[in-house]
Amino acid sequence: MAAPGSISRRSFLTGREDQPVRRLLPPGVAEDGLAACTGCGSCVDACPTAIIALVAGKPSLDFLAGECLLCGDCATVCPEPVFDRAVPPAFAHVVAISDACLARNGVSCMSCRDACPPMAIAFKPRIGGPFLPQLDEAACTGCGACIAPCPAQAIAVTPISMEPAHA
Repeated sequence: MAAPGSISRRSFLTGREDQPVRRLLPPGVAEDGLAACTGCGSCVDACPTAIIALVAGKPSLDFLAGECLLCGDCATVCPEPVFDRAVPPAFAHVVAISDACLARNGVSCMSCRDACPPMAIAFKPRIGGPFLPQLDEAACTGCGACIAPCPAQAIAVTPISMEPAHA
């Protein structure tokens, strides 16, 4: 094990720093609740769309494998206090559409809109080109249904932006 502040042998040889494990948490799981996870895999087995996997012994979502139905089955079977059962399952993220989007580059594509169950992605017309995607953050559940169908891999999750309330 490398001492704090030192570089690992792999990082030295590849010329890259080790990146911390970045995971997308199942709905209703907070980072502080994740500490209670024992890695038993009950949530993995319970997920009807098979998007939960254990990464470094903790649950993580893979939206390239499918979408989250927000069914709560993972929370129901979890024997530990990992999930906040006091509130309905929800994500602390929405999706973001990057400039790699085909429609933003002159190619007509609406695969994300077609895959979005809450219809949070709409395409607005523009003069002289294909319609452009617009995300309704309030309608987006963060389910990830739009991520896998995107041929340009232009969609990723981003934390929900909290704007200060003005009285």
